[in-house]
Amino acid sequence: MYNLWNENETPLLNIDNPVCIPNITPYIKEGAKGAVVVCPGGGYVMKADHEGEPIAKFFNDCGLSAFVLDYRVAPDYKFPSPLLDAKRAVRYIRYNKDKFGIDEDKIGICGFSAGGHLAALTLTSPDNELNEYNVNDEVDKVSSKVNFAVLCYPVLSFSKDASHFGCFTNLCGDDIGLMYSLAIEDRVTNKTAPVFMWHTANDNVVPVKGTVLLAEQLINHNIPFEFHVFRDGRHGLGLAENNPDVAPWTDLCKTWLINMGFAK
Repeated sequence: MYNLWNENETPLLNIDNPVCIPNITPYIKEGAKGAVVVCPGGGYVMKADHEGEPIAKFFNDCGLSAFVLDYRVAPDYKFPSPLLDAKRAVRYIRYNKDKFGIDEDKIGICGFSAGGHLAALTLTSPDNELNEYNVNDEVDKVSSKVNFAVLCYPVLSFSKDASHFGCFTNLCGDDIGLMYSLAIEDRVTNKTAPVFMWHTANDNVVPVKGTVLLAEQLINHNIPFEFHVFRDGRHGLGLAENNPDVAPWTDLCKTWLINMGFAK
């Protein structure tokens, strides 16, 4: 495990009740040049175990090194702490590329549910976003931009019938303006990296419509992406090993990663 900052330098850390010192747990694949930061879901109040280590091992099977991110969550931490943690994780891996054997142009991020929102925020975050919180060490001097993203039943939109209001509340409190500013479909630009996405059509927790809205914006900005909607499956399936309808997402994702040049 690697702490992302020295404890006394962690931005916005609640010294009286730190709860979580942001860190990454590495799952190194020998010979891999690509890497992915894994963001488990949990509504920005927890992190689901089945969307952490098992996902990292899946990416190892794809020929990638993986790093599970332990990011800060409510009630002790709200925005921008989770995004600070995710951006720092990307920078930390890129700065230590030689140590980890990583190609700095093959660093991606993956997230599930609320972790999908965090991954998408990182995907769409300019390098200079939140730089006022930087500690200005050597790690902060490298880019926080990711080269690809994998989004799994993600929370993305604050639009009616496309959102998970509780997730946005946990992240933003009662600041409606902030919630709208963190809707992912409004953050896509022509510089957004390629994306692989999947969702289930009958997800009754996080509506698939939000992922559809993101797909439309990716089309509008000519961003390469692949998007799969599976017929049947509850929210929070992770690898979906016990759901034959949804389990193929892992093979589809592996093929996409290979075809895009991020894995072998």
